[in-house]
Amino acid sequence: MFRVWGKIFKDNHMLADTTICDGGDDSRTHKIFHALDEICYQFDLSKPIWLESNIREFKRHAKTRFRQDSFVDEVDFDFLEFQVIEED
Repeated sequence: MFRVWGKIFKDNHMLADTTICDGGDDSRTHKIFHALDEICYQFDLSKPIWLESNIREFKRHAKTRFRQDSFVDEVDFDFLEFQVIEED
């Protein structure tokens, strides 16, 4: 099972969270992008842009934070945290 945890934070408080589970046969990359799409759909957000800092952080820790500069639209939170919590 592949699981990703998405959390929205504002002023150091978690406002919302969700866990996406994927038991499919897709590649890890496809599962990551699918999970991010599903998290954005559940939170009614536009899809964030993966900046170089996000890619480096995600490669190192399997976790990254998307701040305002990753979103085209204005967001009313400090960051969206995206973390892989279980891999096949």
